[in-house]
Amino acid sequence: MAEKKQQEFVVSDRRRFAPEGDLRTDAPVVEEERPAAPPATPPSPPPAAKEPEAQASPEPESTEMAPPPTAQEEKEQSDAYKASGKKLDEMFTQAPGGKQRVPAEMTFEHLIESFYMTALIQLGAIRQENEPPAVDIMGARQTIDSLTLLQEKTKGNLTDHEQHLLQNVLFELRMAWIEITNAIASGAAGPGPAGPGGGIKK
Repeated sequence: MAEKKQQEFVVSDRRRFAPEGDLRTDAPVVEEERPAAPPATPPSPPPAAKEPEAQASPEPESTEMAPPPTAQEEKEQSDAYKASGKKLDEMFTQAPGGKQRVPAEMTFEHLIESFYMTALIQLGAIRQENEPPAVDIMGARQTIDSLTLLQEKTKGNLTDHEQHLLQNVLFELRMAWIEITNAIASGAAGPGPAGPGGGIKK
């Protein structure tokens, strides 16, 4: 059996202080192992503030008008309209009881009279019997403004009779409207006015 070689172990006293507490002068100087500092990493930049998403602005409504119909299309539509109106007239020509009823032809005078009657109703001048007046002051204003616009757009294109009719109607409706608005402003609004001017002057 082979002899085991005796291994020699050298024990070195690495204590820096003697048992009495004095600092040993023969103690080897050993630098304390310090944990390696982690490599310095640059701080991550703060998350960039998200830019507010641009709100989708509604597309502007197109102000372009559709192209007008061609002369041929306009003529065909006009002929069809007249033919349809003629059939309707034939249906209502004979009223019950055998009496004929001729439809009124639309003229500029009838148009003005229609606006006039509408404004009187809105001003409370015309109402059903035993019913309180119902005044639509803003509606009456719009009707009067429509007549004013009609007067401006037809200037120089009316007969003397049509022009005088339009002037009289506007004068009477404006006077009635001013009276009612003054009464409302003073808090003394009473029943609707009587028919302005006693009717349309022709």
